[in-house]
Amino acid sequence: MTLAAKVRSGARLSLLNTVVIRIGNFAAGVALARGVLGPREWGLYATGMVALGVLLSANEMGVSLAIVRWDRDVREFAPTVLTLSVLSSTALYGVLFVAAPGTARLLGSPDATSMLRVLCLSVVIDGIACVPNQIIAREFRQGARMALDLLNFLVTTATTLVLAYHGAGAMSFAWGALAGNLCALAGCAIAVPGALRPGWKTAEARALVSFGLPLAGASLLVLAMLNVDSVVTGALLGPVALGFYQLAFNVSSWPVRSISEAARRISFAGFSRVADSKEALSDAFGRGLGLLMAAAVPPCVLLATLAAPAIDTIYGPKWAPAAGVLRFLALLGLLRIAYELAYDCLAAAGRRSSLIGVQGLWLAALVPALLLGAHGWGIGGVGAGHLVVAVAVAAPAFVWGLRRTGIRGGVVLRACARPFIGGLVMAAESVAVFRWCGETRWGMFVAGAVALASYVPVVLPMRQLLRGDQPAVAVAAAPQLEGELR
Repeated sequence: MTLAAKVRSGARLSLLNTVVIRIGNFAAGVALARGVLGPREWGLYATGMVALGVLLSANEMGVSLAIVRWDRDVREFAPTVLTLSVLSSTALYGVLFVAAPGTARLLGSPDATSMLRVLCLSVVIDGIACVPNQIIAREFRQGARMALDLLNFLVTTATTLVLAYHGAGAMSFAWGALAGNLCALAGCAIAVPGALRPGWKTAEARALVSFGLPLAGASLLVLAMLNVDSVVTGALLGPVALGFYQLAFNVSSWPVRSISEAARRISFAGFSRVADSKEALSDAFGRGLGLLMAAAVPPCVLLATLAAPAIDTIYGPKWAPAAGVLRFLALLGLLRIAYELAYDCLAAAGRRSSLIGVQGLWLAALVPALLLGAHGWGIGGVGAGHLVVAVAVAAPAFVWGLRRTGIRGGVVLRACARPFIGGLVMAAESVAVFRWCGETRWGMFVAGAVALASYVPVVLPMRQLLRGDQPAVAVAAAPQLEGELR
């Protein structure tokens, strides 16, 4: 099987996996939000996820990515990767356990201490599971990935729902996540036999740390950017406001998770295979970006233009304050999809210094923008600040970084032109039709259908990107666009 065929097959399974899991998570979230858990519980959970996200970005020092990137026999260095990962993950969790009370107070939720200590045990589990997980990614074994993710989802969801309806509150999220991760770890041991054997070679350890630390630093900056808004919201506006913000952020992330995550499971491996050729890498990135944007624009635009009726219909009127910030975060989600693909491309091309520079600049501009927005306009100001910095600072920075790999700005513009033009048409028709229908719930569905119908002819010529033996990650988004254009 050719590389393109492997990527194409992996992309289809990855998309199916992502859609199934996201639909399940969505249904569980709606049940919890409309039932037993309110904004405060969601805010406390968001506090825990901030801490967990930061730990996961650095828990194995980036060394596990060598399993995907290095063109060597994995058995030579995988045991050293496992040992490094487990040691660093355990050390990080020990620091978090001691610092949990102070961390919870800093994040504006002093009663989240127990949640932090339970939820962040997942960082140790992740450190243990990193080797089999990366072997699965290296070999494009998306069937195994789907089985493990489904197992994790079923156990996590069942545990969380049972505990929540028995009065466990926000702790139900923590115990559910821990149970699901433990079951997934057991599944990893079965799916990749022998991958959980530790070992040590000093020379390998030095090379792995040298390779991984810059990538871990870049990942930490990414996580900081995605979580600094929650830190600012929780610390300045409190856990209830954070609950509204977190729900809006989760809704805005549906396209990111359904589209970008499906592609990212194979994009780093795919880009790595063509990283030695600037022409092939540029072609693969342009095709992949065009397909991802074509698939992502419709849901992001509809969430931005129909935020209020969507929140009311799905979650109920008590969550109405989340609609204002959702308008900004939905457009931010569209940019995140493009930036995550660019991140994987730069990482695969070995541009680690460029990655750190781009992320550092983004974060430096983001913090004051979020503080200003929160003080002046509440959670809506936080979302607006996020979007402004993503457009004015992050976009030029990523274009600069990609240019250093041989991917010119024209490649990016050509990839995004039709989807963005179609998105503008969608936005205008969505708003006009919704108002014409009297801003009713049924008007929301009519507006969405009309807007989608106007979008398809604009991007239909992009079907040519789906044809042929496309290199590397160019086919990563193909299944998404196939569904969009049919």
